[in-house]
Amino acid sequence: MRRPPPIEGLRLRPGYLDHVRQTHLLDALRDVLAEAPLFTPRMPKSDRPFTVRMSNCGPLGWVSDQYGYRYQPLHPETGRPWPPMPAILLDIWRELAGYPDTPEACLVNFYAAGAKMGLHQDRDEMEFAAPVVSVSLGDTCLFRVGGHRRSAPTQAFRLSSGDAVVLGGQARLAFHGVDRIYPGTSRLLPEGGRINLTLRRVTRGVFAKSGQRSAVEAPHVKQPQI
Repeated sequence: MRRPPPIEGLRLRPGYLDHVRQTHLLDALRDVLAEAPLFTPRMPKSDRPFTVRMSNCGPLGWVSDQYGYRYQPLHPETGRPWPPMPAILLDIWRELAGYPDTPEACLVNFYAAGAKMGLHQDRDEMEFAAPVVSVSLGDTCLFRVGGHRRSAPTQAFRLSSGDAVVLGGQARLAFHGVDRIYPGTSRLLPEGGRINLTLRRVTRGVFAKSGQRSAVEAPHVKQPQI
């Protein structure tokens, strides 16, 4: 089979976080989840539960329920504001994003052994000049990424604990997902599983205000397929 061409704007940083920084990040994340517990989002039309549990930190959080996909300032179950984004996450954004404004949302997705995420685009944001920055903690997963159409050729690779991925430029709207989790490949999480932290800018930032255009445009929203 012919290998798909490289995707412009896709940056992989294997081993970006060493073990010490992983444990510091995990400690900060425990404080976040104590204030904003994991919940199970549901698909808007079918009301099917996602196979991942999730939470958020920062001014905004991404949620999914019968009313659709959206960002909102309050936890859907506790009704409280999302906790502030830990300093270590802001450091990661500054190191990897190459974007002047701070992130407004960090999605926390927890994948148990049988969880997965179907191919989808991150299109619920207003700002596409900002990349999506993600960091993996815990068990290794098989990550898949393709083009701007669901039918485009894809390539898959493993992401291990401490690895980072940046989707910017033309890769900002690339379809991507998680095919599977490899249980027992990391000892970082005592309960096993994988945590994916996804940093996003939601509203228009300095680039938009200065008249610069995003590298990609999004005329309409494509919803995730879970």
